[in-house]
Amino acid sequence: MTADQKLEVAAAGHGAEPRGKRGEDGQATYLIAIAEALWEEMERDERVYMLGEDIGGYGGAFKVTEGFIEKFGPERVMDTPIAEETIVGMAVGSAMEGLRPVAEFQYADFMTSGFDEITTVLSRYHYRAGVPLPVVLRGPSGGGVRASSFHSINPEPWFAYAGGLKIMCPAFPSDAKGLLKSAIRDDNPTMFLEHKWLYRRIKEQVSTDPDVTVPIGKAAVKREGTDLTIVTYGAMVHKALEAAGSLEAKGVSAEVIDLRTVYPLDEETVLRSIEKTSRALVLYESYKFLGIGSEVAAIIAERAFEHLDAPVIRLAPPNLPVPFSPTLEDAFLPQVADIEAAADKLAAW
Repeated sequence: MTADQKLEVAAAGHGAEPRGKRGEDGQATYLIAIAEALWEEMERDERVYMLGEDIGGYGGAFKVTEGFIEKFGPERVMDTPIAEETIVGMAVGSAMEGLRPVAEFQYADFMTSGFDEITTVLSRYHYRAGVPLPVVLRGPSGGGVRASSFHSINPEPWFAYAGGLKIMCPAFPSDAKGLLKSAIRDDNPTMFLEHKWLYRRIKEQVSTDPDVTVPIGKAAVKREGTDLTIVTYGAMVHKALEAAGSLEAKGVSAEVIDLRTVYPLDEETVLRSIEKTSRALVLYESYKFLGIGSEVAAIIAERAFEHLDAPVIRLAPPNLPVPFSPTLEDAFLPQVADIEAAADKLAAW
């Protein structure tokens, strides 16, 4: 692309900035917050580029990158074939050469198509060769949107086991924007999972300062409480907060911890809360057996046993494919009523 062509592309893209897509009240949706983070980091650092299926002219499966190719050009917004292992391989190779790739998967379910490259190469290469790998893998994850078993998975336990990846699952637009910026600036490989149910449903005031970030590996207390602690992340944070409101009306004070990053895990924030409340409900959308919440429950049992007045309770889906039927999917996923019932049981122990 010539210099004149690049100027034409930039001019054509003017006004398509995600920062201009906020609501009249200035609030940003979860989707727009992610788009803002990508846009600002590409403006900040010319080494940052994106690659993935249909992210250019189409703007990606959920339109997160709409308008990017007009601003930054096809050299930095690269459409790829439907070949996830190739996408990861390209990202790894370019990171070795000093670039900072952000690879998008249309759905987090299809990250498994690049499983070998992610777990054997991306997560381990720094330990073998000492070469930084500033790669970010983005993927829409989670259920509740009637997308059936091939488009609803929460793959974070698989990749947390790889050992060399940092994994983020934010629940709020501000956290999504700040964490994605931190991930892009980090010299380690990271996986950034965006819950599809949150994309256009959740919005809030999000900082316009391009240098505001959220630290990786730090949980947040989203609601203070004294009677029990609900530890969760992703879309389940919002269900937990709704349940906590209902519990308060019944005289039960629930503290809600949003992990934000599931690996590395912020053990200290969780343990401080358990010391205060003495009861723990671990809520998560990855499968109950060997899910993220299993590790949280184990940490609580191992490090906070003397503070517990009741058994640690886990609430999560069974190890089965996500159903397509709305009725079955609602039964599969923890609902607000399920959280309330578990919390009532815990509070009465």
